[in-house]
Amino acid sequence: MSANLNPVHENMPEQRPYKRVLLKMSGEVLMGPNEFGLHPETVARVARDIQTVIDTGVQVCVVVGAGNIFRGVSGASQGMDRTAADHMGMLGIVINALCLQNALEAIGVQTRVQSAIRMDEICEPYIRRRAIRHMDKGRVVIFAAGTGNPYFTSDTGASLRASEMNCDLIAKGTKVDGVYNADPMTNPDAVRFEKVSYMDVLTKDLRVMDATAISLARDNSIPIAVFNIREENNFANIVKGEGTFTIVGD
Repeated sequence: MSANLNPVHENMPEQRPYKRVLLKMSGEVLMGPNEFGLHPETVARVARDIQTVIDTGVQVCVVVGAGNIFRGVSGASQGMDRTAADHMGMLGIVINALCLQNALEAIGVQTRVQSAIRMDEICEPYIRRRAIRHMDKGRVVIFAAGTGNPYFTSDTGASLRASEMNCDLIAKGTKVDGVYNADPMTNPDAVRFEKVSYMDVLTKDLRVMDATAISLARDNSIPIAVFNIREENNFANIVKGEGTFTIVGD
């Protein structure tokens, strides 16, 4: 049965120890104040936030989108073949993954990029057991190229990889600090929810992640923490159960 959507402005009272967390963020995060592309200072700040979590002993894997470079759905809407457009989006994800890897290794965090589409000269192919071994050794693993299939979003790729990696949490980094009953960017009266069920996200179209991604997380009982990744150290706070965010769960 769905939980009641009781709007609150309190922090989550329960703190949970997490062993392995998947960070999902949109490509738009990496463009910072720019209108497109990559903003080096912002990428470096995200890398430092990930390092802070790694330093606590929590294993981290990452999925990033490509909205700062190319979005397949947008290309298809302008007359491109959807499959070709989605493949272009997957390549954009690889670009973002390599950029984030460079920023992480610049501060001493060992990182591996694993792509769902083979491109052996620049990154590893996706191999589940190898990814787990990397994380067990304290390395960050960035999963690139989505699921490797058109018609699936990077959100679905995140839920899939989180399920395969047996992650305890999906940390969904956005430009707002949780799930609201309306768009807080346009509606000043929008109210944030502290907790919402998977089913309510689906039936009320709350647009946390796409329906396939939510269903996959629900089927594997992986909670999703929706938080504002644009503020420094928020990722570490979420992992500690602190700060402002919304939990999507049972």
